[in-house]
Amino acid sequence: MKFIIQLIISTLAVLITSYLLPGVEVQDSNFFTALIVAAVLSFLNAVVKPIMIILTIPITFVTLGLFLLVINAFIIMLAAKLVDGFHVNGFWWALLFSLILSMVTSILESIGKKNEDEQRMDN
Repeated sequence: MKFIIQLIISTLAVLITSYLLPGVEVQDSNFFTALIVAAVLSFLNAVVKPIMIILTIPITFVTLGLFLLVINAFIIMLAAKLVDGFHVNGFWWALLFSLILSMVTSILESIGKKNEDEQRMDN
């Protein structure tokens, strides 16, 4: 159940972030396309990202961790290649998308946690 809630939060975050950025497009603001994007991003972050982090440890160390932002942008661009109806207009839009997506997801999760805490206090 927790995974499904997280996937819905990620889907809403993808829709909101694509609405805010003109260089990122979810075709027709389609919820199903955003759901697929969220699922693909979850998969890529779980499988591909750790491999890339291990392979780029030296450059990540030299850049004091800033290279992880490049890896995030690459993951976004890879998702755009894999999902029809999701388009990113270049590296800088992917980088900005990953930063804003993280913020929007964090805000949505905090709202969900606040509601969950209120329900626990009522019981």
